Amino acid sequence: MTETMEQTAPPTKRQRQAAQIAEAAATPVGWMLLKILLLGIVDAVAVYAAFVLFANQEWLVLAVVIAVTAVVNYIYFSRRRVPAKYLTPGIIFLVVFQVFALVYTGYIGFTNYGTGHNGSKPQAVSALLASAQERVEDSPVYPVQIVEQAGVYGLLVTDPDTGDALLGTNDEPLREVDAQFDGGSATATDGWRTLPLAEVFSLSSELEKLSVPFSDDPNDGSLRTPDGQSGYLYISQLEYDAAADTITDTRNGVIYSDTGIGAFTADDGEQLLPGWQVNVGFDNFVRAVTDASIRGPLISVTVWTFVFAIVSVASTFFLGLLMALVFNNTRMRFRNTYRIIMILPYAFPAFLSALVWAGMMNESFGFINQVLLGGAEIPWLTDPTLAKVSILIVNLWLGFPYMFLVCMGALQGIPEDVNEAAVMDGANPWQIFRRIKLPLLLVTVTPLLISSFAFNFNNFNLIYMLTKGGPRFTDVSIPVGHTDILISMVYKVAFTGQTRDYGLASAFTILIFIVVATISIVSFRKTKALEELN
Repeated sequence: MTETMEQTAPPTKRQRQAAQIAEAAATPVGWMLLKILLLGIVDAVAVYAAFVLFANQEWLVLAVVIAVTAVVNYIYFSRRRVPAKYLTPGIIFLVVFQVFALVYTGYIGFTNYGTGHNGSKPQAVSALLASAQERVEDSPVYPVQIVEQAGVYGLLVTDPDTGDALLGTNDEPLREVDAQFDGGSATATDGWRTLPLAEVFSLSSELEKLSVPFSDDPNDGSLRTPDGQSGYLYISQLEYDAAADTITDTRNGVIYSDTGIGAFTADDGEQLLPGWQVNVGFDNFVRAVTDASIRGPLISVTVWTFVFAIVSVASTFFLGLLMALVFNNTRMRFRNTYRIIMILPYAFPAFLSALVWAGMMNESFGFINQVLLGGAEIPWLTDPTLAKVSILIVNLWLGFPYMFLVCMGALQGIPEDVNEAAVMDGANPWQIFRRIKLPLLLVTVTPLLISSFAFNFNNFNLIYMLTKGGPRFTDVSIPVGHTDILISMVYKVAFTGQTRDYGLASAFTILIFIVVATISIVSFRKTKALEELN
């Protein structure tokens, strides 16, 4: 009995340490070197990111990067955290590509981020003053040299009064530096490459943007050069008063104040753009449902999105089920050949198929009008109603092979003795299908139907490749059309048109997420009733 207890006693701490040392010694050297190499790459990237974040004063992100790097190194150099070594990469990618994207989208939805409001307030002030600059008539001539460092261009200036060398860039005002002189003019300084005149002439577009602040006070103007050799002082016609937080237009005396909406605004409502990014609360959501120019197309697009998703799922499912019932018949010859032909639309990339269909449905020279219909001019993609019908037809062609494969597998999974028992009880084929096969089939395919609904609810590729959302609505403030669904409308609000409103687009994205999540949760709960049939 004593011997048995000694044999089953847990190992001591010293024994566990000895086993860990033996296990580490047995680890191949190559794997250890590979682990060190990979961790070295991760640490190098983290150090580079830390320097960049420190320079931009992103303290919160810097703290997160340091903490995550420390945890990763602890996990992979530890001999005990074996499960964490497998979970860590997946968790990091989940946080970066899913959680962060969702949280950041939600944050943007509560801001005015977009065209004219995509920077900070100091950046907006600098941009406004720079946009209204005019050359001072009696400005002294400053000898300049164009210099470059790591892709950043600057001006090496010689002060005509003192003879000192000054250096500045678009972001850094002029400061005194040590330089080499030739004929009383600064020609070079340490750490910067002086550009030859031939190279300067090839950089005319960069030179036009080069405006070096004269000092830390933006009202002192900036130095600009038209030819890369001589610089002149430019003073803005807008004057910024930091104490009063106002901008005054010296040409007409109009005063623009910060009213909290992310732009300097005059008493009559006129705004100076660019502005800056601020938190606007629920204004984007309120604007989406109260602004008539947005509410109208939003309602139409939402209704069409539901119709498109529901009809697409229903049509592809029933056609796929019909094909599965036909080709599941053992008496049909060449079934395998027919099955291969049926899944061909599913084998081609959907966006390429949509482009092919867009060409075939062209009103002027499309294959359908010119060949099949003898030269008819049917506006498949330009008429609001026909465009929607065309989208449903193309999506049916693209989607039914998937449902065909799913239903084929589900039908083959139904035991044959169930069918035989129903036949012996006197049931006809329709009764067998409706009361036995279809309920058992729905147990398997209902979750897939829900996921198919979610996919078609956000089927951006088909809409954009086939019609680009057109034909477009008239008299609306956002660039959307009759065949746009919510996701394509979000894309257009965010990335097309003269005004890109990322805040409003993010608000729409949040609404889409809530709708799809709600429908999915309710649908999955309803499917539990079908599990009793299994």
